Amino acid sequence: MKAFTYQRATTPAEAAAAAATTPGAKFIAGGTNLLDLMKLQIETPAHLIDVNDLDLHKIEATPTGGLRIGALVRNTDLAAHETIRRDYPVLTRALLAGASGQLRNMATTAGNLLQRTRCPYFYDSDQPCNKRTPGTGCGALHGYSRQHAIIGVSDSCIATHPSDMAVAMRVLDATVHTIKPDGGTRDIPLADLHRLPGTEPHLDTILAPGEFITSVTLPPPIGGRHVYLKIRDRASYAFALISIAAIIQPNGSGRVAIGGIAHKPWRVESAEADLPQGAKAFTARLLAGAKPTPENAFKIRLVERALASILEDVKGPRP
Repeated sequence: MKAFTYQRATTPAEAAAAAATTPGAKFIAGGTNLLDLMKLQIETPAHLIDVNDLDLHKIEATPTGGLRIGALVRNTDLAAHETIRRDYPVLTRALLAGASGQLRNMATTAGNLLQRTRCPYFYDSDQPCNKRTPGTGCGALHGYSRQHAIIGVSDSCIATHPSDMAVAMRVLDATVHTIKPDGGTRDIPLADLHRLPGTEPHLDTILAPGEFITSVTLPPPIGGRHVYLKIRDRASYAFALISIAAIIQPNGSGRVAIGGIAHKPWRVESAEADLPQGAKAFTARLLAGAKPTPENAFKIRLVERALASILEDVKGPRP
């Protein structure tokens, strides 16, 4: 780990301004991803801005009937919150499917959204990776790619976004709120927060340098059956081959977002009109234009079969 300087921010505006004016600065809260990357010297921040003292630990109702989640709310607290469990159970289920209890105790809402890919080529500095070192190539394109993306990919990167929470927030139409270094704020639909790799896979989000997430809001709750299904190679502490966050109505209509198949949570709202026709029709539109590798082409059929199982289950009696 390389040497770095350190400060504690006292306001979100101070944190954003410090990050923008200090070359090589990074925010740190729970540190569950950043510290691992620093130990491997994949991330080498010259300056750390500790944001844990900021007043961003609350979960509060909004005037419109939704919920505002502070950026520093820990994943454990969010999953256990009474309103989340009652009105947004897909989010609770997604959070509990991620990582371990110890990590959830430290991981924050904003940190979860901003965590970096777990592509093994990104983590191995002896391998080429455009996300880690732009211009070096993508080792996964002609290497081991079983866990990699099948849609929204480019010749520069086929990594996936690892978050479970982000997939559930995408199906809920969450909005991310930020403060910029000049003190201005903006509201970003979660659908727009994460970038597809294109020719710049080292840029994970559309956030500007120094821009700091302060909270995430959820709209008023949506009725229907909330489901989060995560399929992985082992039962615990593993990232998804695919995951499905779904809110399904008794007639088969609903919303669906998929994890483990793209550089961002994947949802195609126009395809949801085909949900009542069944998983096959929906998946054909959802994954139109998919470009899998020979090693991960199975994910297309896996999405279809997993969603078919969810739709069939919704037809049955509620447990």
